[in-house]
Amino acid sequence: MNAHAIPVVNRQADPTMAAIIARERQKSLMLRAWVAVGLFYMALPGTLLGFSNLMAIATHHGLGALSPAWIQGHGHAQVFGWIGSFILGIGFYSQPTSKDRSVIRLPLACFFLWTVGVALRWTASIYGWHWRVLLPVSAAMEVAAIVLFLTAASHHKLPENGQKSAQRPKVELWMATVLVGTAGLTLMVLFNFVECVRLSMEGTAPAFPHGLDQRYLVLLAWGFLVPFVWGFSARWLPTFLAVRRPSSKLMKAALALAITGVLAGLDGFVLAATILLLASAVLIAPALHLVERPQGKAKVQGIHPSFPVFARLSYLWLVIAAALGVWAAVADQHGGIWGASRHALTVGFAANMVFAIGPRILPHFVGVRKLFSRRLMLLSLVLLQVGCTLRVGSEPLAYEGIAQFAWKTLPISGMFELSAVLVFALNMGMTVLAGQSAFAEAQG
Repeated sequence: MNAHAIPVVNRQADPTMAAIIARERQKSLMLRAWVAVGLFYMALPGTLLGFSNLMAIATHHGLGALSPAWIQGHGHAQVFGWIGSFILGIGFYSQPTSKDRSVIRLPLACFFLWTVGVALRWTASIYGWHWRVLLPVSAAMEVAAIVLFLTAASHHKLPENGQKSAQRPKVELWMATVLVGTAGLTLMVLFNFVECVRLSMEGTAPAFPHGLDQRYLVLLAWGFLVPFVWGFSARWLPTFLAVRRPSSKLMKAALALAITGVLAGLDGFVLAATILLLASAVLIAPALHLVERPQGKAKVQGIHPSFPVFARLSYLWLVIAAALGVWAAVADQHGGIWGASRHALTVGFAANMVFAIGPRILPHFVGVRKLFSRRLMLLSLVLLQVGCTLRVGSEPLAYEGIAQFAWKTLPISGMFELSAVLVFALNMGMTVLAGQSAFAEAQG
């Protein structure tokens, strides 16, 4: 999954190498499109709508005045539009470069289906315009996009001669974890499709019922997001943080607990599910050796040197999210503890990891030599930490009626998080648009 090296080459002297560079550049441009769309969904349909929702909740001191469809539209834009686009883009880019130039059609078709599908879902959720048609159509487009992605990935399991290998290569632990996340992603889009079809025929509004939505969120968070982040952490963090390779025994145990917790949550055993998920969250940090002293200096070339601190903080947020989940299963009455748990996971864990590791890997993936600004990287991470801390700390106090002053803190947390997202989007956008291209250097 490392960025491909871009060799300097004379086109006339080595036309084969020039063709390889041209195909790599095509892949890089495709990844730039995925990143651009992801940043758009993160900043506008995702975070800006989330901030608007939070302001309405804080003004009315509760969820009563806010449509559930708006909340679900915000979540869909964040997870599918932002995180999903990043994952699909990196997934396509990481596949071996094919000699067949027609292979670019598959990523293009997937890109169109995915981005339009997410846009239609957002439109149906927010405006309610022809939602009985748009919901199943958008879900079907997202399913088709995942099928194309899996099809493209399966094409690279065979050697170039097309013959099956007598000895299959061993699947590394990080890749097995990513495959679990891929399975979770596939189940998630299928779940979404089935329920969108059912909702279009039987529902009264473009929003999942509360009980169904709770089960869907367990699959989305712990069946999709968490395994993906764990897998890529196992792949990249030993190198970036100078720690030992992950403990196979502990990581498999954490993964088994997480899968069992997801299955228990889908089956309605909420307390058992949250306890299992908390146990998995506690195990994963020692499995990745994040609580040990580094064996050398962290690789922070081109990024802010605080990167190792924020990467480790992500896993602290994961434990906080899981612990809040156990508390919510026992004591939540008005949704505040559940909301804090989900926010700690999606923002404190997942978004914080993207903000930390994205500036380290995305510039190289899109063929740019270095990050636009290390200071903006630090600023976005600090703003995100402050906003997430205020939000997670205030939500249970406000929603559950423990402290009235917490309603005034919620909008402030939203402003910090919105600022963090805009700074991150600006930094990554300027990196892609104004960065020095490695491909231009390679082609002379």
